[in-house]
Amino acid sequence: MLNFKPLTPADFPRLEKYFQNQPHQLCAYSLASVIAWSNEIYQPYATLDDDILMICAEYATEYEKRHLILPMASDRQFDPQTIHKLAEKAGFAKYQFVPDDYITTYGRDRIETLFTIEEHTEYDDYIYLASDLAQLGGNRFAKKRNLIRQFERSHVETDRVQVEPMTSAVSGECIEFLEKWCETRDCEAVDSDLLCEKLAALKTIENLELMDMRGLLLRIDGAVSAFGMASHLTNEMGVLHFEKAFAEVKGLYQYFDRLCARRLFEGYTYINKESDMNEPGLKKAKRSYHPVKLVKSYTLRLK
Repeated sequence: MLNFKPLTPADFPRLEKYFQNQPHQLCAYSLASVIAWSNEIYQPYATLDDDILMICAEYATEYEKRHLILPMASDRQFDPQTIHKLAEKAGFAKYQFVPDDYITTYGRDRIETLFTIEEHTEYDDYIYLASDLAQLGGNRFAKKRNLIRQFERSHVETDRVQVEPMTSAVSGECIEFLEKWCETRDCEAVDSDLLCEKLAALKTIENLELMDMRGLLLRIDGAVSAFGMASHLTNEMGVLHFEKAFAEVKGLYQYFDRLCARRLFEGYTYINKESDMNEPGLKKAKRSYHPVKLVKSYTLRLK
């Protein structure tokens, strides 16, 4: 058995090299995201087996959910036979968040000799062209450009808006904004996904620079009214993990989303905006920005 230890923000600098050239397009392969989402219910662990990084998830009350993600190395990928042996060695029955590119690369027939394959649509990630979100050109984005124009007339052209990078120096203001944002959505509700997201956002704000995250905030009349935080995923793709804005300010979200695409994803071709968790409102919002593809997510269960 392998000796897994809890993952914390302090581990990021030591483990970052294993993720720099990884090819998987699911947000689960952002080290910053893995660490940020740890809480009392879910805790990520990691171990190094020679030069192979293995990451698992343990759950406080739902043992059956425990899983691995695909192993990482700085110079190679791992075939189905190898990951099967590694899972047995680690004492796990399944891999979760296996992207469709892995299934395509090794083929269903080969994989199904060792695993059962289960699709989980709630974890499919939405992928966008960075240029689409930065420009919002053409008829399909006309409504969003109209909302942006309204916000520009009411706020930007009246000098009420300031935009700046998120840094540790403004973490207190960002946390205060997050608390206000959550008050209107009952983030503290028991078993609320929003509560888990709030805790993840708080951890990210507190460790933004340590975990090499890019952050942007927008002020209206001096007060933080929107923020976004992003990280590296692949050589062509970044992930927008958190994007919050006051919904009551018309056009603010659309304006800020375009701004994030322009400021946080320089040098990237694609933006991953994570999954919709099968939540209808979130699904509608994500589809309204016209993704170029969905990255399907699978579970591989050992036979």
